[in-house]
Amino acid sequence: MMDIDAWKGWIGQVVVVDTNSSFLYIGTLADVRPHFVVLKDVDTHDRADSLATKERYVMDVKRFGVRPNRKEVSVRLDLVVSVSRLEDVIEY
Repeated sequence: MMDIDAWKGWIGQVVVVDTNSSFLYIGTLADVRPHFVVLKDVDTHDRADSLATKERYVMDVKRFGVRPNRKEVSVRLDLVVSVSRLEDVIEY
């Protein structure tokens, strides 16, 4: 079980949510619920549809900005592998 309270301080910030599926989500953290995390203005990226590695994709988003393709997305917490603030991504 993930510590929901740990996410609360990140509400309103742009985050990168990596999942154990082929999907990667980059958007503004809006809410954390018992079984879901809710993002707004989200770039939902299916790594299976891209030649770019996930790291390259995230660095490009940091460099050029988030290009939302969804107004809102709810991601099941049990699918989340990692979360980071987009501003914490180190470009190389």
